[in-house]
Amino acid sequence: MSKELTNVSYEFGPFRLELREHRLLRHGVAIPLTGKALQTLRVLVEARGNLVSKQDLMTAVWPETSVEENNLDRNISTLRKALGEQPTGRPFIETVPRVGYRFLAPVTESNSICPSPASVLEISPSTRQEIRFCVTPDKARLAYSTIGSGLPLVKVANCFNHLDFEWESPIWHHWVRDLAAGACILRYDGRGNGLSTWDVDDISFESWVRDLEVVVDAAGLGKFALFGHSQGGAIAIAYAVRHPERVSHLILCGAYSRGAYHRGHPDAVEVRRALETLVQLNWGKTNPAFFQVVTNLYIPEKATDEDQCWFKDLQLISVSPENLVKTMRACDAINVRSLLPSISVPTIVFHADRDRIAPPEEGRILAAEIPGALFVPLPTANHILLAEEPAWRIFLEELSSFFKCNNAQAGAGY
Repeated sequence: MSKELTNVSYEFGPFRLELREHRLLRHGVAIPLTGKALQTLRVLVEARGNLVSKQDLMTAVWPETSVEENNLDRNISTLRKALGEQPTGRPFIETVPRVGYRFLAPVTESNSICPSPASVLEISPSTRQEIRFCVTPDKARLAYSTIGSGLPLVKVANCFNHLDFEWESPIWHHWVRDLAAGACILRYDGRGNGLSTWDVDDISFESWVRDLEVVVDAAGLGKFALFGHSQGGAIAIAYAVRHPERVSHLILCGAYSRGAYHRGHPDAVEVRRALETLVQLNWGKTNPAFFQVVTNLYIPEKATDEDQCWFKDLQLISVSPENLVKTMRACDAINVRSLLPSISVPTIVFHADRDRIAPPEEGRILAAEIPGALFVPLPTANHILLAEEPAWRIFLEELSSFFKCNNAQAGAGY
């Protein structure tokens, strides 16, 4: 009988790893871990006592997906912090330098039969994520994915993207799940982020616009709705002005036309520069509280401990400190305000009324200067809307209404 139809649990020391529940317990209390960290632990525990090479681990945890080795390193580091040492003083996970890892603790396996196979949830092909790659003219490899069916909807890449990690994350998963209910969503990791190439020289606004052009062409899209979140909004604006025939609808959320250098607030620029310096020094490596500071800027309200843990891990896994600094500086230099009057496609602007990343005034500028744009203020301080907050339901309802009202004009359906 396969383990998928059997409730398999592994016990070692004070821990219990429950496969069907996707959780690790210590003395009966669940330990917050990402899905990929749990999968890494499962592979090591099932091979207990045997050496598992890094390549075999990466293949098992990220099947059919090319990832950087540092993704695995972070999983191992996370697991070591969660597990600590055995009562004997030995680590649970042994490193064999340059080769792989071995799980050292004695393990007890238990099995119980799950409900009938008929009750097992089947995943529809339309809700499976398909990840592919394309290459830019300057040889950067970009990862992109599609899911769902219906109106093509392209989400522009922004900072802290990771296609595979986001798939299980409570921070981004509801965006994909709920939007895919009525659209075919294309997402991609920008250069220097996630599954895309990290070793790139050019991280700039123009390179981001070119990357969007490459991805939508590689995916074979004709006309599509374009969704820009955060700095992705400025990229979407530039694309919509350059290629209006390709864009059926423009959706902006937490977006801005001006980066920090162009907002006329010198003090805010100095704060950004200080933050960039701390990132460049990899301050979070020795001061973990730094990650909490960043988390509180993005999701300061109604975030659970699990949400905060996932977002901290997303900061670590999605981008290197060097690339994050380059991204921050490129964002600060953005200025597409002069393009706003040239936008000719139906546009809706969502903006959190207490946003700490993109000031609310930036959302009002977009709505006022884009011809015919609809403005929807959201009652939240979260730059990334969380699934359980009222602002997310408002976002979905207003977006659905926007698509329906503009179907005839845009020649597309939702």
